Amino acid sequence: MPLMQVETASASYLSTVTILGIVGFIAAVSIGSIAWYNSKRPTGWEGKERPDIVPEVEK
Repeated sequence: MPLMQVETASASYLSTVTILGIVGFIAAVSIGSIAWYNSKRPTGWEGKERPDIVPEVEK
């Protein structure tokens, strides 16, 4: 009987870790998407020149 209790606890732990992993992945994708969307130039700055203090980044 003790063997079955260990298997049940292991399955519960595994399902909890899996759910946390899925929720964490969804949160990371959501936060990353919001950060990417907000990284564009702010409203009103679309046609403005880049300030001198901001370095040019070669792609």
